[in-house]
This record gives sequence, C-alpha cells and structure tokens, in this order.
Amino acid sequence: MIALKITDIGTFINKLLKEGMCDHFLLQEAVITQAATFTIDGSLQADYFDSEETENLQLQDLSYVPFSLMRPHCLKLMQGKKKPLYFKFVFLLSPANQLNTVERAGTSFLPEDVSGMYLHFTYKNETLTCTTGISYRKFSLDKTLDQEWDRLVPVFLRKNGIAAEPV
Repeated sequence: MIALKITDIGTFINKLLKEGMCDHFLLQEAVITQAATFTIDGSLQADYFDSEETENLQLQDLSYVPFSLMRPHCLKLMQGKKKPLYFKFVFLLSPANQLNTVERAGTSFLPEDVSGMYLHFTYKNETLTCTTGISYRKFSLDKTLDQEWDRLVPVFLRKNGIAAEPV
C-alpha cells in the first residue's frame, strides 16, 4: 500500500469527472459532501439493465458498476461555485485488468486468489490523497503483486497528467 498526495486538485477533478480518467475502473463507492452528503453504492443492480444493455455495456459477471456509467451523476453533484467539503471515490480494477496485472506481476497468486485491487481518492481538509490496496482471499507472505500495483498507480497518474508526491 502506498499513499500519495495529489498536488493539483483542480486538474485531478477535471480529469476524473470531465475527461473520464477512471472510466475503466469499477466504482465501489462514492461519497460527496457539500450542503448534504451524497453516498453512491456502486453495487451493480443487474435487474435494472435488459440483456442487450448488459451485453453492450459488458456488465456480465460484474459486481460493481463501471465508473463511466456513474461519472455524469458525480459530475452533477460536484458542479457549482463552491468546492465540496469532502469527497471519496473507491475504485476497483476491472476483472480483465486485474487478471492482466496478476499475470504480469509474476507472483505466486492466481487470479482467483485476489478479490480486489483498489484505488482510493479522498479529499478532506483541502488535501487530496490517493491510496492503493489489495484484498486477498488467502494469506501469503508474497508481496510481489502489492509491489506491482504500487508501481503501476503512480505511472497511471503521471500518464494522465496528475502530479503526486509521497505522503
């Protein structure tokens, strides 16, 4: 796990909510506090979608909704003259990207040993932090996958023009 401070909050919000920087992630949770607190549970409600939508949006076998579907709602909640008091976005790597990352890491873990690879963005007291994490289904002393995920996240941020520094 690593923690990074995002140094240009405006650029981050623009890339996240207007340019779709995290659209390929799944949204586990979003919390946005302004005059009130809005909480979005990203659990996929499969019954909401017909079979054609499910196929077109590639929602088969997903537990959480892709952020691309929720981004317009989050943008609407955060638009306005005033900055939010607080926000938190908890993202999961998509199953396909998680599989690629596990295989590329050269670890002893199998894809089914990993229940989630997380990326948290939290804005509080005018500071925006990014933390990484992995949830495993079995215990191991092998930290190869953690190290690979912690290496990839700063690369992802840099690729998207997001300046970050260690906390």
